[in-house]
Amino acid sequence: QVQLVESGGGLVQAGGSLRLSCAASGRTFTNYVMGWFRQAPGKEREFVATISWSGSRRYYTDSVKGRFTISRDSTGNTVYLEMSSLKPEDTAVYYCAAGLGSSASSGVTARWDYWGQGTQVTVSS
Repeated sequence: QVQLVESGGGLVQAGGSLRLSCAASGRTFTNYVMGWFRQAPGKEREFVATISWSGSRRYYTDSVKGRFTISRDSTGNTVYLEMSSLKPEDTAVYYCAAGLGSSASSGVTARWDYWGQGTQVTVSS
């Protein structure tokens, strides 16, 4: 059974930092793109960042560029999201997702096959 389990969320003051982790298990994730999404109350889920299986390609939504960093461990099965200079508007439930890419270096996927349950990030002003 495939599982994506997020951890690392919490309450932090504006300007602070958090590190989210996503542990994937239940299958081999070779060629899988891993991504982070978030959903704030009353809003639709939005893309935050993706990383290719090889780690060579990374994409970010404009609002987090320069503040967030996505990375992946050597096995490819654990993905991290380092968040710094956090703002109240970053408050959301953060979700990890996995989708098959066309190659190990592809940072895009046609669809997201697996999702985690989410972890809450709250940034106070």
